[in-house]
Order: sequence, then structure tokens, then C-alpha cells
Amino acid sequence: MRIFCFLVLVAASSFSYAQQFSYKPINPFFGGDTFNYQQLITSATAQNSLTAPLEEVKEQSELEQFGKQLSQDLLNTINSQLAQQRLDNLNITEEGTFTFGNLNVEVFETFDGLVINILDTTNGEETQIIVPN
Repeated sequence: MRIFCFLVLVAASSFSYAQQFSYKPINPFFGGDTFNYQQLITSATAQNSLTAPLEEVKEQSELEQFGKQLSQDLLNTINSQLAQQRLDNLNITEEGTFTFGNLNVEVFETFDGLVINILDTTNGEETQIIVPN
């Protein structure tokens, strides 16, 4: 009986076939087909449960809008004058601290060039501009 089972197993194994295992990636970033990209993006977007928080729109009074516009105009004027002076190869000789509404502007010369520090006194934000020599 054992010999018969052994012969059946040997005979059955002669009829079995094997094939080579092959792997084809799906993701185009790892060698897959580029046509799968849109499907992967759509699937990832559908599974994404995170949403960006909506920013609250703050209504500004006309006075606040006017002040903001005036500050922006002054910054644009300073920028234009500095750019024009730089293009004309003129040296800015006025160093010191100037106040434009809520903005304190400090101008001084260093080895790196002309340094302009702009401080917003309402919220403490500071910006530094360096115009190289």
C-alpha cells in the first residue's frame, strides 16, 4: 500500500507544472505603468479624510482698510525709491529711524550693504531688507 501511494505521488508530480514568478509594480513612481497615475491619485483623494481649515474672513472697517492701504502705499513708495536709487548707483546718505503710521523704519549702512529694518508696532512683526553694495 505504501509503495502504491508513493507511485501515485511520483506519477502525479510528473504532470504538475511550475512557472516563473514575476512582479509588475502598479505605482508609476516604482516602475509601474504611467497610466495608473490618475487612478492612484483619485483613490488617495477619495480616502483622504483630512480637510484644510477654513480661514475666517475678518471684516475690516473703512478706517482699517484705509490704514492698511496707506501703509501698503508707503511701503511701495519706499521700495520704488530704494530700487531707483540702487539703479542710479546713488548712495543713500540719510541714516536714521523714520515712523510711518504703525511702521518704524530704521536705515543704516553695514559692510554687507544698506540695511533697512521695518517694524510693525501693532503686532511686532519685523522685516529686514539688505541692499548689497
